[in-house]
Amino acid sequence: MPELPEVEVVRRGLEQWVAGRTVARVEVHHPRAVRRHLEGADHFVESLTGRTLTAAHRRGKYLWLPLADADGTPSGRALVGHLGMSGQLLVEKPSAPDETHLRARFTFTDGGRELRFVDQRTFGGLVVEELGVGGDGDDTVPARLAHIAIDPLDEGFDVDAFSAALRRRRTEVKRALLDQTLIGGVGNIYADEALWRARLHGARPTDKLTRGQVADLIEGVRDVLGEALAQGGTSFDSLYVDVNGQSGYFSRFLAVYGQLDRPCPRCGTPIRRESFMNRSSYSCPVCQPRPRTSTARTRKARPSAE
Repeated sequence: MPELPEVEVVRRGLEQWVAGRTVARVEVHHPRAVRRHLEGADHFVESLTGRTLTAAHRRGKYLWLPLADADGTPSGRALVGHLGMSGQLLVEKPSAPDETHLRARFTFTDGGRELRFVDQRTFGGLVVEELGVGGDGDDTVPARLAHIAIDPLDEGFDVDAFSAALRRRRTEVKRALLDQTLIGGVGNIYADEALWRARLHGARPTDKLTRGQVADLIEGVRDVLGEALAQGGTSFDSLYVDVNGQSGYFSRFLAVYGQLDRPCPRCGTPIRRESFMNRSSYSCPVCQPRPRTSTARTRKARPSAE
């Protein structure tokens, strides 16, 4: 699934190619693309036709584009998108052939490039909804995003507040990194990479982390997200692309994720893979030793054979 860098690359493309343009027509080619718009596909089309997409924003792994009415007045609503496992928002010439998995098309009054939503697995989706009804005091964020924490690259990210919240969670540190209510935008790939940089195993208890370890972890998260963003994100296949269909190149710089049995870039030990929440975790056995506390808790929780 695309994570913060991949989604931010798409947001920047939308800001460049789509923001400020007025929607002339919307076509919904597959109902699952707008299944979260509870009023139905026709209402989705009506909500967007004639409106201007004024800007492109991101919170965690979600995107949204606020809408303005014909007279330029903010409508108080936004087009919200989530890419899911395979969603793509592509900017194409009107003459370009339709993609095999084209789910929705947006044409604009200026007659220029179209915006197309392509989604092979149909786990992503689009919806139009009100801004500022999420109860978090921010009238510029759609309701479904109000619970998502800002990410560590945001200027408003509070390091001290995150550190305190992390140490209060009493869970494993990797689980905490994937908790979007605690820190936005971090997924499986960048959690593993950040933990490697901080020399922490993902099973280490958050309440046992020292201030120095938390500081190293935050630095690792910020560094890996920033570096991935500079490379256009991580693309393992043709599904993860920017609005122009271009892949990112950070996969060439991954230290541990997907690197099973390859040497650790730091110490040369073969990278290991462990099962984690129906996924995989990758780490270095030497640089990131599994904490003894995790083993002790597991033994304690195991029922007696007697």
